[in-house]
Amino acid sequence: MVSVPRCIGSATFQRLGGAQCPAERVLLPWGLRAETANGQHLSLPPSPGGSNGPFLCGKQTTFEGGMREPAIAWWPGHIPAGQVSHQLGSIMDLFTTSLSLAGLEPPSDRVTDGLDLLPAMLQGQLTDRPIFYYRGNTLMAVTLGQYKAHFWTWTNSWEEFSQGVDFCPGQNISGVTTHTQEEHTKLPLIFHLGRDPGERYPLSFASTEYLNVLHRITPVAQQHQEALVPGQPQLNVCNRAVMNWAPPGCEKLGKCLTPPESVPEKCSWPH
Repeated sequence: MVSVPRCIGSATFQRLGGAQCPAERVLLPWGLRAETANGQHLSLPPSPGGSNGPFLCGKQTTFEGGMREPAIAWWPGHIPAGQVSHQLGSIMDLFTTSLSLAGLEPPSDRVTDGLDLLPAMLQGQLTDRPIFYYRGNTLMAVTLGQYKAHFWTWTNSWEEFSQGVDFCPGQNISGVTTHTQEEHTKLPLIFHLGRDPGERYPLSFASTEYLNVLHRITPVAQQHQEALVPGQPQLNVCNRAVMNWAPPGCEKLGKCLTPPESVPEKCSWPH
């Protein structure tokens, strides 16, 4: 997969014989390191933006290609080498896992979303937990175990798509990679990610498997939404004046720019 070097981190990829490639790197206490990134940004016209291998679509979507990546945890003498875990995790788990490493308990005056991943890292245990996929304020999908239910589908608008912006190049799937936001809250599209990681073949609505999964996932999604307390967005104000228009050394290069007038405004994010 072309995007794997971004997901496992440049240093690790170089040790495996690959080329330089940037990634986010998270440092944890006592030498434990986890390296992660995000789904590959496939929409970089006019040149291709890479590949997410078997996974559907890319960054900006809630399909597996936009959300899923491998992670590497390295802690010599503690984490057994060479093991592979299928534990489902998220970036929110780093907070809870870090507390566990420090011997601390999560705050009791609030709901903590993260899961302690140490049992998966140290003992190979698996915890069946849901992951919720959002775009803005809309709950688009829920993963539970090997199953993923899409309550809404959308890639990007027809307007963007007609201008060459394609979040799912070469991966058009009728009724799935939609360019209008399609609702499936009554009968969500359900995929078995173990058999179908590319989310190409939704389970038949009439199948026993579909009905069993629907009865498991529906109350999980409902409970999550009923208990969710809306927060006040803290990152929805944009101001071009705060950008680094004159970085250190720009004087020597004659490249310093004058910042524009400060005009805070609500960010525009059409996706």
